[in-house]
Amino acid sequence: MKTPMEVLQAIDAFLARRPEPAEALQFVIDTLHRERPHYHWVGIYLLEPDGAHLRLHDYYVGRPTPHTRIPVTEGICGAAVREGQTIVVPDVSQDPRYLACSLETRSEIVVPIWRGNRIVGEIDVDSDDLAAFGEEDRQLLEAVAERLAPWLPPTE
Repeated sequence: MKTPMEVLQAIDAFLARRPEPAEALQFVIDTLHRERPHYHWVGIYLLEPDGAHLRLHDYYVGRPTPHTRIPVTEGICGAAVREGQTIVVPDVSQDPRYLACSLETRSEIVVPIWRGNRIVGEIDVDSDDLAAFGEEDRQLLEAVAERLAPWLPPTE
């Protein structure tokens, strides 16, 4: 397992090669899933041009989810867009906004990806552990979101 700094260094080195956007997104989610053992599901949702829905496409690692398109009016993912900030849920069973993807999921963190003053997507991470995400995870994922912003398509 790499430290958060080592994870960021690996991501920076890969992105410096100027890969195709799909390759960049896949590398990031694969790296996060592999190097952070408590990240049981990692996905990147893209904000659709209408600004009203998030779409998963193929950018995830972990168990399949029925939630490949989420209205921004629903769920933790929608709340992160509406509120424009990272949301950490220590126990998803206690949050009425949670959209159940897997019976094993116990906690979640969702980090918006900003380009300028607009959200273009978000990183969603689920864990099978209660209270799995702390300040170190928030800082790591927010730094990753900053790095990913140029690789996501614009929402306009």
